[in-house]
Amino acid sequence: MGKDRNMSHEKKKFLMLVGDFVEDYEAFVPLQILDFCEQIVHVVCPDKKKEDTVKTAIHDFLGDQTYTEKPGHLLKLNYSFAEVNPKDYDALIIPGGRSPEYLRLDKRVIKLVKHFIEEKKYIAAVCHGPQILAAAGGLHSKHVCPYPAVGPECVLAGAIVDPPGPAFMNVSVDGNLVTAPAWPALGVWMRKFLITCGVHYSIP
Repeated sequence: MGKDRNMSHEKKKFLMLVGDFVEDYEAFVPLQILDFCEQIVHVVCPDKKKEDTVKTAIHDFLGDQTYTEKPGHLLKLNYSFAEVNPKDYDALIIPGGRSPEYLRLDKRVIKLVKHFIEEKKYIAAVCHGPQILAAAGGLHSKHVCPYPAVGPECVLAGAIVDPPGPAFMNVSVDGNLVTAPAWPALGVWMRKFLITCGVHYSIP
């Protein structure tokens, strides 16, 4: 591999915000990709501490009018929400699922997310994740590609909504913000987010 493709020795620090019934793939896949790339990622949930778990949900598209939902794996937190100092992090990741709809009601979550917005730090959100960004005022004039059911509130928050493609695999990149409509786009979403963050990795 060429030297220009090797990962920098300097690690970046990512914060992942989850809650009960976060979408299974949308939490585990980014976490495992960041681990593979030898980055630092803290997975946190309000009112839970390190070693606690959250329940995840598996969403799938089976021809119904909306997605189906099944129980997923337990996701173990590796950091305590109460100990988070947002100034310590380079980037924020917000998976989708059912958790964003109630996490956006938590004033502590909104304050935390506002730091990343105001400091123009790197932010990745997928599926229902933009609900939190909309509640925190972080979508004004931003191109965003959320799950379609989240589109109307993104528009009301001032976003420019890019509709998902037929396979839900497209991604929107607008400056420091990288969004995708659902888990089929996770590979492209994370690749573009890592490029946006300046993380490059190749196997020696």
